[in-house]
Amino acid sequence: MAGCCNHDTKFDGLSSDYKRRLWLVIAINATMFIVEMGAGQMARSQALQADALDFLGDALTYGISLAVIGASVRVRTNAALFKAVSLLVMGLWVMGSTVYRVFYVGVPEAQIMGVIGFMALVANLASVALLVRYKDGDANVRSVWLCSRNDAIGNVAVMLAAAGVWGTTSGWPDLIVAGIMGGLFLTSATQIVRQAVDERRALAPA
Repeated sequence: MAGCCNHDTKFDGLSSDYKRRLWLVIAINATMFIVEMGAGQMARSQALQADALDFLGDALTYGISLAVIGASVRVRTNAALFKAVSLLVMGLWVMGSTVYRVFYVGVPEAQIMGVIGFMALVANLASVALLVRYKDGDANVRSVWLCSRNDAIGNVAVMLAAAGVWGTTSGWPDLIVAGIMGGLFLTSATQIVRQAVDERRALAPA
Protein backbone atom coordinates (compact mmCIF):
# COMPACT_ATOMS: atom_id res chain seq x y z
CA MET A 1 0.00 0.00 0.00
CA ALA A 2 1.60 3.23 -1.18
CA GLY A 3 2.66 5.52 1.56
CA CYS A 4 2.23 3.03 4.42
CA CYS A 5 5.62 1.32 4.32
CA ASN A 6 7.44 3.28 1.62
CA HIS A 7 8.17 6.68 3.13
CA ASP A 8 9.34 8.04 -0.26
CA THR A 9 5.85 7.67 -1.71
CA LYS A 10 2.93 9.56 -0.20
CA PHE A 11 -0.26 7.56 0.28
CA ASP A 12 -2.79 8.95 -2.22
CA GLY A 13 -6.02 7.42 -0.87
CA LEU A 14 -6.24 4.49 -3.31
CA SER A 15 -7.55 2.00 -0.79
CA SER A 16 -11.03 0.53 -0.40
CA ASP A 17 -10.51 0.46 3.37
CA TYR A 18 -9.63 4.17 3.39
CA LYS A 19 -12.73 5.00 1.33
CA ARG A 20 -15.00 3.06 3.69
CA ARG A 21 -13.52 4.91 6.65
CA LEU A 22 -14.07 8.25 4.91
CA TRP A 23 -17.75 7.46 4.32
CA LEU A 24 -18.20 6.65 8.01
CA VAL A 25 -16.47 9.87 9.04
CA ILE A 26 -18.60 11.91 6.60
CA ALA A 27 -21.75 10.54 8.25
CA ILE A 28 -20.42 11.32 11.72
CA ASN A 29 -19.48 14.89 10.81
CA ALA A 30 -22.69 15.72 8.95
CA THR A 31 -24.78 14.49 11.90
CA MET A 32 -22.75 16.41 14.46
CA PHE A 33 -22.90 19.62 12.40
CA ILE A 34 -26.70 19.61 12.63
CA VAL A 35 -26.69 18.73 16.34
CA GLU A 36 -24.00 21.20 17.34
CA MET A 37 -25.20 24.17 15.28
CA GLY A 38 -28.68 23.85 16.78
CA ALA A 39 -27.25 23.50 20.28
CA GLY A 40 -24.91 26.42 19.70
CA GLN A 41 -27.81 28.69 18.83
CA MET A 42 -29.81 27.49 21.83
CA ALA A 43 -26.86 28.00 24.17
CA ARG A 44 -25.77 31.29 22.51
CA SER A 45 -22.28 29.80 22.31
CA GLN A 46 -19.87 31.12 19.71
CA ALA A 47 -17.43 28.27 20.45
CA LEU A 48 -20.11 25.63 19.77
CA GLN A 49 -21.10 27.29 16.50
CA ALA A 50 -17.45 27.57 15.45
CA ASP A 51 -17.00 23.87 16.17
CA ALA A 52 -20.19 23.07 14.24
CA LEU A 53 -18.74 24.89 11.23
CA ASP A 54 -15.65 22.73 11.58
CA PHE A 55 -17.88 19.64 11.36
CA LEU A 56 -19.49 21.01 8.19
CA GLY A 57 -16.12 21.87 6.70
CA ASP A 58 -14.88 18.38 7.45
CA ALA A 59 -17.88 16.68 5.86
CA LEU A 60 -17.33 18.72 2.68
CA THR A 61 -13.58 18.11 2.84
CA TYR A 62 -14.02 14.36 3.06
CA GLY A 63 -16.50 14.40 0.18
CA ILE A 64 -14.02 16.27 -2.01
CA SER A 65 -11.25 13.91 -0.92
CA LEU A 66 -13.32 10.91 -2.02
CA ALA A 67 -14.10 12.53 -5.36
CA VAL A 68 -10.46 13.10 -6.32
CA ILE A 69 -8.95 9.81 -5.11
CA GLY A 70 -7.10 8.28 -8.06
CA ALA A 71 -6.98 11.57 -9.97
CA SER A 72 -3.76 13.22 -11.13
CA VAL A 73 -1.45 14.98 -8.68
CA ARG A 74 -2.52 18.31 -10.18
CA VAL A 75 -6.21 17.59 -9.54
CA ARG A 76 -5.52 16.36 -6.00
CA THR A 77 -3.40 19.39 -5.13
CA ASN A 78 -6.10 21.67 -6.56
CA ALA A 79 -8.63 19.95 -4.27
CA ALA A 80 -6.29 20.39 -1.31
CA LEU A 81 -5.87 24.09 -2.12
CA PHE A 82 -9.64 24.52 -2.36
CA LYS A 83 -10.04 22.94 1.07
CA ALA A 84 -7.32 25.19 2.44
CA VAL A 85 -9.19 28.24 1.16
CA SER A 86 -12.37 26.91 2.80
CA LEU A 87 -10.55 26.59 6.13
CA LEU A 88 -9.16 30.09 5.67
CA VAL A 89 -12.65 31.52 5.08
CA MET A 90 -14.05 29.69 8.12
CA GLY A 91 -11.17 30.90 10.24
CA LEU A 92 -11.69 34.51 9.19
CA TRP A 93 -15.45 34.22 9.77
CA VAL A 94 -14.94 32.81 13.27
CA MET A 95 -12.41 35.55 14.08
CA GLY A 96 -14.69 38.30 12.78
CA SER A 97 -17.84 37.04 14.47
CA THR A 98 -15.94 36.53 17.71
CA VAL A 99 -14.80 40.16 17.67
CA TYR A 100 -18.44 41.14 17.06
CA ARG A 101 -19.61 39.00 20.00
CA VAL A 102 -17.23 40.84 22.32
CA PHE A 103 -19.80 43.62 22.24
CA TYR A 104 -22.77 41.27 22.57
CA VAL A 105 -24.24 41.11 26.04
CA GLY A 106 -25.13 37.61 27.15
CA VAL A 107 -23.60 34.59 28.85
CA PRO A 108 -23.71 31.23 27.04
CA GLU A 109 -25.43 28.23 28.61
CA ALA A 110 -22.51 26.32 30.14
CA GLN A 111 -24.51 23.12 30.69
CA ILE A 112 -25.51 22.79 27.03
CA MET A 113 -21.97 23.63 25.95
CA GLY A 114 -20.53 20.92 28.18
CA VAL A 115 -22.96 18.16 27.15
CA ILE A 116 -22.74 18.86 23.41
CA GLY A 117 -18.99 19.37 23.64
CA PHE A 118 -18.64 15.91 25.19
CA MET A 119 -20.86 14.32 22.51
CA ALA A 120 -18.80 16.00 19.81
CA LEU A 121 -15.56 14.86 21.43
CA VAL A 122 -16.73 11.23 21.37
CA ALA A 123 -17.72 11.59 17.70
CA ASN A 124 -14.39 13.10 16.77
CA LEU A 125 -12.33 10.59 18.71
CA ALA A 126 -14.14 7.91 16.67
CA SER A 127 -13.20 9.79 13.48
CA VAL A 128 -9.59 10.15 14.57
CA ALA A 129 -9.41 6.43 15.38
CA LEU A 130 -10.75 5.62 11.91
CA LEU A 131 -8.26 7.87 10.12
CA VAL A 132 -5.07 7.76 12.22
CA ARG A 133 -3.69 4.89 10.13
CA TYR A 134 -3.69 7.21 7.11
CA LYS A 135 -2.50 10.46 8.67
CA ASP A 136 0.73 10.67 6.64
CA GLY A 137 -0.30 10.98 3.02
CA ASP A 138 -0.30 13.46 0.17
CA ALA A 139 -1.78 16.95 0.56
CA ASN A 140 -5.30 15.64 -0.10
CA VAL A 141 -5.05 12.86 2.51
CA ARG A 142 -3.16 15.09 4.93
CA SER A 143 -5.94 17.70 4.82
CA VAL A 144 -8.41 15.03 5.95
CA TRP A 145 -6.26 14.16 8.96
CA LEU A 146 -5.70 17.81 9.93
CA CYS A 147 -9.44 18.49 9.87
CA SER A 148 -10.13 15.46 12.08
CA ARG A 149 -7.42 16.49 14.51
CA ASN A 150 -8.79 20.04 14.60
CA ASP A 151 -12.20 18.73 15.57
CA ALA A 152 -10.89 16.69 18.48
CA ILE A 153 -8.86 19.65 19.76
CA GLY A 154 -11.84 21.94 19.26
CA ASN A 155 -14.13 19.72 21.30
CA VAL A 156 -11.73 19.65 24.23
CA ALA A 157 -11.53 23.43 23.95
CA VAL A 158 -15.33 23.77 23.95
CA MET A 159 -15.55 21.73 27.14
CA LEU A 160 -12.88 23.91 28.75
CA ALA A 161 -14.83 26.97 27.63
CA ALA A 162 -17.99 25.54 29.19
CA ALA A 163 -16.14 25.05 32.48
CA GLY A 164 -14.81 28.59 32.26
CA VAL A 165 -18.25 30.06 31.55
CA TRP A 166 -19.74 28.11 34.46
CA GLY A 167 -16.97 29.11 36.84
CA THR A 168 -16.80 32.79 35.91
CA THR A 169 -20.44 33.40 34.82
CA SER A 170 -18.85 35.32 31.96
CA GLY A 171 -18.92 34.84 28.19
CA TRP A 172 -15.21 35.55 27.81
CA PRO A 173 -14.00 31.91 28.00
CA ASP A 174 -16.37 31.07 25.14
CA LEU A 175 -15.06 33.95 23.02
CA ILE A 176 -11.43 33.14 23.77
CA VAL A 177 -11.86 29.51 22.74
CA ALA A 178 -13.69 30.53 19.56
CA GLY A 179 -10.77 32.81 18.71
CA ILE A 180 -8.26 30.01 19.31
CA MET A 181 -10.27 27.69 17.06
CA GLY A 182 -10.31 30.34 14.35
CA GLY A 183 -6.53 30.53 14.62
CA LEU A 184 -6.33 26.74 14.33
CA PHE A 185 -8.29 26.88 11.07
CA LEU A 186 -5.87 29.46 9.68
CA THR A 187 -2.80 27.45 10.75
CA SER A 188 -4.13 24.24 9.18
CA ALA A 189 -4.94 26.09 5.96
CA THR A 190 -1.35 27.32 5.81
CA GLN A 191 0.04 23.79 6.31
CA ILE A 192 -2.17 22.36 3.56
CA VAL A 193 -1.23 25.13 1.12
CA ARG A 194 2.50 24.60 1.73
CA GLN A 195 2.31 20.85 1.14
CA ALA A 196 0.11 21.22 -1.94
CA VAL A 197 2.45 23.82 -3.43
CA ASP A 198 5.47 21.59 -2.75
CA GLU A 199 3.76 18.65 -4.47
CA ARG A 200 2.81 20.86 -7.41
CA ARG A 201 6.41 22.09 -7.75
CA ALA A 202 7.63 18.50 -7.80
CA LEU A 203 5.64 18.05 -11.03
CA ALA A 204 7.66 20.73 -12.80
CA PRO A 205 10.51 19.47 -15.00
CA ALA A 206 13.96 19.82 -13.43
